[in-house]
Amino acid sequence: MLPILRVPDPCLRRVALPVGAVTDELRQLAADMLETMYAAPGRGLAGPQIGVLRRIFVIDTTWKEGARSPRVLIDPELIAASEATHTGIEGCLSIPGLPVVVTRPAEITLRWTDLDGATRTEHLTGVEAVCAQHELDHLNGRLIIDLMDEEARAAASPELQAMARP
Repeated sequence: MLPILRVPDPCLRRVALPVGAVTDELRQLAADMLETMYAAPGRGLAGPQIGVLRRIFVIDTTWKEGARSPRVLIDPELIAASEATHTGIEGCLSIPGLPVVVTRPAEITLRWTDLDGATRTEHLTGVEAVCAQHELDHLNGRLIIDLMDEEARAAASPELQAMARP
């Protein structure tokens, strides 16, 4: 189990660096991240959330419904995003207890390296697209509180308002 950093930890605002080669140490990190995510319990976890400033995240959007389908994405790149959007409530393991209404592209195409070192490209929709974008944001130092609309930001606590980027 890895400790999950919480806002306002400055690590959450830093841009993660590329991972590069897939090593046994990286495979172990990915396994530890998945274990931590499941225990939290969350649907995704990014390197910066555990103090690792590398471009890696794990997601599993089905396990809470009963079937695990873990994914490890290394050095992910957003290739395309739909103009159509999806608005929904998102939570974050680094900001527990704060649901935020977020609007994101409804569909995306991602390219990443898997744990075997192979390059993969996939079109994601629904919860998987939302979750992947949420974790990508973490790799870029962005949090869901940065995506709050003006009304929600105004209603938030002064501490949270100060942490959100304008």
